[in-house]
Amino acid sequence: MEPAIGSQLARGCERLGVVSGEGSQRQLLAYLALMIKWNRAYNLTAVRDPQQMVTRHLLDSLSIAPYVSGQRLIDVGTGGGLPGVPLSILFPDREFHLLDSNGKKTRFLFQVKTALGLDNMTVHQARVESFDQGPFDAVLSRAFASLEDMVTGCQHLLAPGGHFFAMKGAYPEAEIAAVADRCQLQAVHPLEVPGLGEQRHLVDMTLRD
Repeated sequence: MEPAIGSQLARGCERLGVVSGEGSQRQLLAYLALMIKWNRAYNLTAVRDPQQMVTRHLLDSLSIAPYVSGQRLIDVGTGGGLPGVPLSILFPDREFHLLDSNGKKTRFLFQVKTALGLDNMTVHQARVESFDQGPFDAVLSRAFASLEDMVTGCQHLLAPGGHFFAMKGAYPEAEIAAVADRCQLQAVHPLEVPGLGEQRHLVDMTLRD
């Protein structure tokens, strides 16, 4: 990996206020290298440029780190492992489960887990509706079409008092309104992703009693 890529990642983490030591940086760059290698055959992401991958994948995922709570978390529809893999690297003392129904993507994630020695990360190939290995303190998503889809498909996975953390672009006012009868909005955090001139928000919700 080019030194410039490592410098970009280190500067981005510093701007985000994310504490990541040399070991974490090496693991993040190793994950990026694996993604670039496997992407040629497995089409994990439409982003091909390594610098854009640092911004749009690694730093985008790490931008939610200050707001995500819970000891046992699941990343649903994780795809190539975002945000689950970067968060697993950043928080080795927390338990992360990465769920996707696509066999190619879960095979890639098993390779990432093995190569990076991520003992706190478990990979599952299943559809979220039929997955029953909860409950979890938090359900994370970067890829669900809508908050309503996320709540409907994942509410059975959430522990009492657990949180939904949904990564979104522009402030999803209509989506929040659509689940207001089922969910209590805790916060919507504007995210500043270094190098990205687009809106990003993290929606934090709990289920109503």
